[in-house]
Amino acid sequence: MKRTGPSNEHLQMMIVDLKKAAIEQNCNLWKRIAVELERPTRERRVVNLGKIGRNTKENEVIIVPGKVLGSGVLPHKLTISAYQFSDSAVEKLREIGASIKPIRELCKEKPDGKNIRIIG
Repeated sequence: MKRTGPSNEHLQMMIVDLKKAAIEQNCNLWKRIAVELERPTRERRVVNLGKIGRNTKENEVIIVPGKVLGSGVLPHKLTISAYQFSDSAVEKLREIGASIKPIRELCKEKPDGKNIRIIG
């Protein structure tokens, strides 16, 4: 059986944009994120706020090539980018003052990929 990739047009365009950014900036981070997002939905990363809180420090920039769920506590502010967020995760992140950015926006702000961690 031939793998077809995601059928969501917005996701397909984001994957193409990330691959272009990886080539233009010679940055493997964006290519790795694009490859992760090409996976089937069931194989994408799912991360709870509790795990993010245990594995990050104050004011870090992280990216989750999948979904962020709201279970657990995030004790500090950070900048987080992900393909999807649950409603409870968005609510908790706003309560503590964390910055939520779409992946495309983060790619445009930091095209070199420096000081960005992948969590998941």
